[in-house]
Amino acid sequence: MKVFILWHVHHLARDGEGNVVHFADGEFAAQEDEGDDVKLLGVYSSEERARRRIASARELPGFRDEPDCFWHGAYEIDEDAWTSGYASEA
Repeated sequence: MKVFILWHVHHLARDGEGNVVHFADGEFAAQEDEGDDVKLLGVYSSEERARRRIASARELPGFRDEPDCFWHGAYEIDEDAWTSGYASEA
């Protein structure tokens, strides 16, 4: 079974030239450590339900200021998403 997780990002992070970064290398970008405000809007049973939520959220204060900054992805229930370790930079 798949679920669709929906996020919104209010972008505040800027690159070296002072531009707000919405995409990096063609992929949706969020840099929380640089000030981007990431919000989980919900988990939906279908892509259509996630799209309907995007449409309604675009009418709300804050979300309407960044109407193209929603991201959703499909995930399988009970399936591991991160299967390798990681190294911290700290």
